[in-house]
Amino acid sequence: MNLLIKKLLKLCFYYFLLTITLNSFNHVAAQALKYSNEFMSLGVGARALGMSNAVLSSTNDVTSGYWNPANLVFITSNLQVGLMHSEYFAGIAKYDYAAIAAKIDEKSALCFSYIRFGIDDIPNTIDLVDNQGNIDFTKISSFSAVDNAFLFSYARKNKNKKINYGGNVKIIYRHIGDFAKAWGFGLDAGINYNYNNWLFAITGKDITSTFNIWDYDLPQNMKDVFLITGNDIPTNSTEITVPKLLAGISKNFQLKNNFYFMPEINFDFTFDKKRNVLVKSNLISIDPKVGIEVNYKNIIYYRAGIGNFQKETNNENKKITTFQPNMGLGIVIKKSLFIDYALTDIGDKSIALYSNVFSIKININKKSDIKNTQ
Repeated sequence: MNLLIKKLLKLCFYYFLLTITLNSFNHVAAQALKYSNEFMSLGVGARALGMSNAVLSSTNDVTSGYWNPANLVFITSNLQVGLMHSEYFAGIAKYDYAAIAAKIDEKSALCFSYIRFGIDDIPNTIDLVDNQGNIDFTKISSFSAVDNAFLFSYARKNKNKKINYGGNVKIIYRHIGDFAKAWGFGLDAGINYNYNNWLFAITGKDITSTFNIWDYDLPQNMKDVFLITGNDIPTNSTEITVPKLLAGISKNFQLKNNFYFMPEINFDFTFDKKRNVLVKSNLISIDPKVGIEVNYKNIIYYRAGIGNFQKETNNENKKITTFQPNMGLGIVIKKSLFIDYALTDIGDKSIALYSNVFSIKININKKSDIKNTQ
């Protein structure tokens, strides 16, 4: 156990040095934003969302391509497909996820994931009123503001069977109608370690920093509106997502009468100065989250979690600590179809805006493998 802790501390130290170096470069090369590509932090899969995204070490399915690519080696089927749809802000924003993972052999696996977060049919009223003040509703058009991510993941078991590692190549495409678009590129890396059935995991998100290069092509009438309203006309620029470190610990306990109980705790470490999280400083901020999963015979699941701890000022002008509770359910049908549900949101803490999230996973095996498992 002491050796494991030393290895994890050593890895964290090297990662910290890498982050400081990259951040130094970022401030010279371009503007590093605190909240960049935030749609990539929402989480995927109703199981994870029901546990407040505290799933870094326990995830063992196609969603590992997002959470920790090293965990892809735990997929037991030849092929697994995952789908999710959710809506936020009373259906204004739509969040979709699709992924497919495949075992290459007994030691390695591949995964492709696609994420879309978008607001569609936004009215464009810039031509509604002409130069003479006449209103023409036929001039109203619409556009979409969409964030897309494409993740290509690879995982492999180490010679030491207790350690696995993996990585993502990440391509980002964001656009706002035909007016602006951005392409981005970044890398993620993850490892997991099994020590006496305690699962440890570390994922480095955007370890090279993710660079979004924005290109604007505004029509002249839109530029005129910017000038009249006193706004700056956007210019081509580079937006940087700085690295962050995620860590998780979990263990599955078998209870009586075929019941299982698995708690997990995760920590998000960010290095982009102070954030409104539970532990914060100008050097490092730490955002903890806790989740539990109880299941009966690996068929029926109940999940719950708390996260999104923040300091807020209440109506009495006193500082209080708030958090976001989530919950979820899951069912497995014939070991091949997984249906998950979560009641969650993205941080507004208003029960009126909580979202219902559904996701499914499908195992696909060769006929020979199906016969061998019956």
